[in-house]
Amino acid sequence: MSSFSRRFCPALVLLLLPSVAATEEESSLLDGWRDVWLFRFLVNILGYSTIIIPGYLLIRYFKRTNYLDTGSGLFYPVIKACVFGSEAKTGLLDDVSVLSRNEGDSGSLLRQAVRLLFCAAGLQASYLTWGVLQERVMTRSYGASTPEEGGERFKDSQFLVFMNRILALSVSGLWCLLFKQPRHSTPMYKYSFASLSNIMSSWCQYEALKYISFPTQVLAKASKVIPVMLMGKIVSQKSYEYWEYLTAALISLGVSMFLLSSGDSDKRPSTVTTFSGVLILGGYIVFDSFTSNWQDNLFKHKMSSVQMMFGVNLFSCLFTVFSLLEQGAFFDSLAFMTRHSEFAVHAVLLSVCSACGQLFIFYTINRFGAAVFTIIMTLRQAFAILLSCFLYGHAVTPVGGVGVGVVFLALFLRVYARGRAKAGRRQAPPQKV
Repeated sequence: MSSFSRRFCPALVLLLLPSVAATEEESSLLDGWRDVWLFRFLVNILGYSTIIIPGYLLIRYFKRTNYLDTGSGLFYPVIKACVFGSEAKTGLLDDVSVLSRNEGDSGSLLRQAVRLLFCAAGLQASYLTWGVLQERVMTRSYGASTPEEGGERFKDSQFLVFMNRILALSVSGLWCLLFKQPRHSTPMYKYSFASLSNIMSSWCQYEALKYISFPTQVLAKASKVIPVMLMGKIVSQKSYEYWEYLTAALISLGVSMFLLSSGDSDKRPSTVTTFSGVLILGGYIVFDSFTSNWQDNLFKHKMSSVQMMFGVNLFSCLFTVFSLLEQGAFFDSLAFMTRHSEFAVHAVLLSVCSACGQLFIFYTINRFGAAVFTIIMTLRQAFAILLSCFLYGHAVTPVGGVGVGVVFLALFLRVYARGRAKAGRRQAPPQKV
């Protein structure tokens, strides 16, 4: 047996059969494997597959047996909604959106300005607080009474994802009950695709902070424009204007300037650590790019944004809670919360900020459009970098600062060019046939 097999097999046995008595050496070996981010990633995927594979087989069975026409009984409405969906009138969501916009246009200029300030303040407060807490939870220890004591760090990013999703599910579900929504027609299982990529992108976002600084993560998130465009070509066969390629290139240049010049010794102790952080960030960008493009396709079913929020978070809760229970990490995380009340407060606040932020996103886009929302969120990214550098002492070199400036200049150019392009299309005279 190879050296790798001798080391890997005991860890695998202990993982699958935790009741087996383990020696001290085997336990330490298993703990070492659990600290490897790639191992945790694969174990999470294995946990999700315990839902995905049976679900896939059931969907194929119901479709193959023509259950929609032949089925009956108590579970028929549930199976129909999950696998087949229902017919709905087209254009209903557009009518809702237009009504919302018209209500906003009818108000006075002062009222519109107050609403815009409310949206901007809500988005900034929600996501700036969320960013500060995210960095605190993933990079600092809990339980240390003095700076010399090491304390205890929270390691399970998946539990934080679950906390965020369960509150977002509750908020969106309550919203759907209180306010009238378009008739839902989408087969529920289609949300699972966006849900899986969404929880994986969130996991990567938390996990990356163990290896890179928060400013680096923010800039990498700003550069996701590039893979989003690539995914748009692959998934939706979209075409792009020249200015979109130009601004994407500027973003790449700015991010490269920052990454190559700004070294945070506390966050990048070795080349291996840096490489791990880059890989995790790459995973975040790929997963997040797929999520946005898949959601664009789902919106063709004329659902509301809150219904999308509910459907995606429903599957996210199912995936994460099953995976956490199978790994035994759910109760370990709860035990950590009981040992460290400060962490419990931080985890709850993270969830509240995430859920409120999503509602502010939907409200802002409905009232003022995507361009205004993009400007607010671009400013939020710049403020997040400044706030993180101030609170946690991240160093940025002059060249790195120029790179940050190039990135945000490119983002504002994208907003401006997109606005000009939309205005030009509205003013263009109709073509004669």
